[in-house]
Amino acid sequence: QVQLVESGGGLVQAGGSLRLSCAASGSSFSMNTMGWYRQAPGKQRELVAAIMRGGNINYADSVKGRFTISRDNAKNTVYLQMNIMKPEDTAVYYCNLDYFDIFTKRDIDSWGQGTQVTVSS
Repeated sequence: QVQLVESGGGLVQAGGSLRLSCAASGSSFSMNTMGWYRQAPGKQRELVAAIMRGGNINYADSVKGRFTISRDNAKNTVYLQMNIMKPEDTAVYYCNLDYFDIFTKRDIDSWGQGTQVTVSS
């Protein structure tokens, strides 16, 4: 079973930056798509950014030009660099990993525990 550990959340002023990290640990798995989602109070969870195994990237329109997702396959880690942050970026951010379990030969979707990001105006 793969576990995801997130770090890097916190409080930042509008216009500032934060960097989130998510490290996957476990054995006998192959990472596919890694992504970041967020959920603000009273709202549905939404995709922020995702990076596929081959390097293709998708961003939500609301973060294009401000956020950058990247991955380090050697470290089983995905990052989200958030710049020019806005109060509307305030949410709990969740790491998501779609991976192939070599033992069970199944594709599995895994979530991190979430990290709070708060942007003050």
